[in-house]
Amino acid sequence: MQAWLASLTEVGAGAFLALGLLTPFGGAGVVGTMTVAWMINHRTNGFFIFRPGEGWEYVMTLLFCGVAIGTVGPGRWSLDHALGIDDELIGASGLLVAAGAGGLGADALPAAFWRPPSG
Repeated sequence: MQAWLASLTEVGAGAFLALGLLTPFGGAGVVGTMTVAWMINHRTNGFFIFRPGEGWEYVMTLLFCGVAIGTVGPGRWSLDHALGIDDELIGASGLLVAAGAGGLGADALPAAFWRPPSG
């Protein structure tokens, strides 16, 4: 169940970001997914991705990009701009959505679905 939900989050976040639709929420999906990936898998493996077990620098780069894109918004060629909702979703409100909702999602997903490996 956890892998299915994580995949759905990635696809949904990617669709929101590609379309420029509710961009801070797409950024929140990236933030939540990458935070869980860091907590569960990459945290103890060192910095570089090519290290055994894959390091955490790429995961953190994607996490910070999710926050940045959620903060600055999608731009003129987006559905947010076409719908006239881009002004409400950029700046501090976009930052709060991307970081806040992403952080809450990162807390909820492992609490609901992750179980440490036994053995």
